[in-house]
Amino acid sequence: MGEAPAFISDDFSNGLLLKSKGCETIINMGCNRTFVIGAMGNGSDSSIGVRIFEKSTSEWVIPTVFGTRPTLSKGHSAIVLDGDRILVIRGNSTSDDCFWFLEVNTAFVREQRARLGSEVVAWSKGVVGEAQIPVVISGPSGVGKGTLIAKLMEDFPMMFGFSVSHTTRAPRNNEQNGVHYHFTERGVMEKDIQDGKFLEFAAVHGNLYGTSVESVEVVTDQGKRCILDIDVQGARSVRASSLEAIFIFICPPSFEELEKRLRARGTETEEQIQKRLRNAKAEIDQGTSPGLFDHTLINDDLETCYENLKKLLGLSDGSAKATNISETVHVPLEHTVSKIDQKILINCNTLHQEKPGNSMFVLDLSSIKGGAPGRTRGLNWAIHDQH
Repeated sequence: MGEAPAFISDDFSNGLLLKSKGCETIINMGCNRTFVIGAMGNGSDSSIGVRIFEKSTSEWVIPTVFGTRPTLSKGHSAIVLDGDRILVIRGNSTSDDCFWFLEVNTAFVREQRARLGSEVVAWSKGVVGEAQIPVVISGPSGVGKGTLIAKLMEDFPMMFGFSVSHTTRAPRNNEQNGVHYHFTERGVMEKDIQDGKFLEFAAVHGNLYGTSVESVEVVTDQGKRCILDIDVQGARSVRASSLEAIFIFICPPSFEELEKRLRARGTETEEQIQKRLRNAKAEIDQGTSPGLFDHTLINDDLETCYENLKKLLGLSDGSAKATNISETVHVPLEHTVSKIDQKILINCNTLHQEKPGNSMFVLDLSSIKGGAPGRTRGLNWAIHDQH
């Protein structure tokens, strides 16, 4: 697509911030590729764009971009973390919208690149503070998992939240979009599934149902712990995804007891009961096999099972562990960045500051988790006293 612009130097320092020009930042990745991060020349696009210059062919490549792109700021810095990711820091912004990861060779990017047969990058928003990992709860119909989850939500309403599933079926009476389900078109959902935006999905009676990565992230953004109430097959899909979660299987004391509970409902025909029993036997066989679930709870007595569930979640003393979220930090427009091991030094001391002083932040990346297509969590920061 033409020659490299004059401001791209051949004198690169591998893996460091090279040079900025206006709203663009130029980063060298290895010997053959240069990433230009910033404005794309389209005045109508307010998000940060990405271009890649391939030195071996002297051509520009515009990659397919996954994830929500950060909005363009008047100034930003960037630094290579490893061969897989670039950290982009938006100037004149606070920590809730300041740190973004441009993934260029992570497992998610490689998977999408292989699927599309073209260049791919992905954005993942960085989130300061720790978040408690989601809980996946599965079990056969009639085992009582719905009752257990309801008790958990009632006793700890500020700690737990449900992800809202997606479906391609039409809403029923009184169902609200975004509350009961995210109602979507089949073509849109199928593309999102291909793009890796779903943790699990299934076709039921001709319609698609599924749990998106974003629906779990939204609950976590609220400072709550997400509960996923899904079947065993869905749990298997989530286990194979990048989501870190606790997997709990609720099992009946015996198959005979499960059948007794299903019949006691008195709401289903014999044919429906037999179908549920067949499905339940398959789920129990899979749920109790090694490698899928971290914990198995026998629901013989509801109160005992509930107490064991709380114990697994660290709630046996009746208290809810608070999410560790650091207070907000503001990074000014003018700043410089450097890297020492897993720490990023953000120096905000400039010649234009009226009162230079405690203006260096240390961003610790040693505990980060997650990534595209979701958030990158676990960032921590501290103020470095320069006096």
